[in-house]
Amino acid sequence: MAIRIFNNLPSLSAQRILGVNNDRLGNAIGRVATGIRITKSADDGAGLALSEGLRSDTRALKQASRNLTDALTLIQVADGGLEEQNGILLRLREIAAQASTGTIGQTERDTIQLEFNQLRNEFNRIAATTEFNGIKLLDGTLAATASNRLEILVGLNSLDFNRLNLNQLLDLEAVTATNLGFSATNLSTQSAALSALDDLVQAIDQLTQIRANIGAVQNRLQRAFANLNVSIENLTAAESSIRDADMAEELTRLTREQILVQSATAMVGQANLLPQGVFRLIEVP
Repeated sequence: MAIRIFNNLPSLSAQRILGVNNDRLGNAIGRVATGIRITKSADDGAGLALSEGLRSDTRALKQASRNLTDALTLIQVADGGLEEQNGILLRLREIAAQASTGTIGQTERDTIQLEFNQLRNEFNRIAATTEFNGIKLLDGTLAATASNRLEILVGLNSLDFNRLNLNQLLDLEAVTATNLGFSATNLSTQSAALSALDDLVQAIDQLTQIRANIGAVQNRLQRAFANLNVSIENLTAAESSIRDADMAEELTRLTREQILVQSATAMVGQANLLPQGVFRLIEVP
């Protein structure tokens, strides 16, 4: 092999290999440090594009899951108001039954009427004031014929099957004494109290149907919520299989690159000693 002074080709080659090994070592350290196999597009362009798409879908579905959580909370608040109204109706029926007997006098009947009036007013007040985040729930805002459309996005895009219209699902008319048919009911006489009993039984039946429908919608949303969580889990697993680093493999690669860098460094040192052979050629015997 020729010995040159100005161009030490073995050293240049060793330096180039050392640079390559240093780059590989840096990549290996980055993967071990972050736990991510694809840290830039140069690592795996196709894998990066696919994993970013999966990540975007996952984040969209996580927000859809939060949307459903809010919708379920809204329905729970509505059902809570209806539960209180149901309790009022049960008490109204109770005192109507009391007023229907002929063993009480007019003074007692007037006292019962006072309670009846107050409870009916409270029934209407609950309908007017029950709300979630500024959205009225029992005043007819959630009726199917309302001008507002309370839609919940529960999917990846704006297609119809990814949106749930709570107005259509709940169809919740104003839950007032008027709509339930006992706004004009009174207990002033025994016959009026008997008539009131019939009105209140019908009102209780109507409210029961309303709550049954709300319960059915709530069950549907809970199923949709569970399905979203399964999809999120599966998409996250798919992204992980593409993007995340296999730590056992990456630690093995890290060890290998460390050894190669050390070896290349040593060879650069050895190659730099080769031109010193020139001195032996010019040594005087």
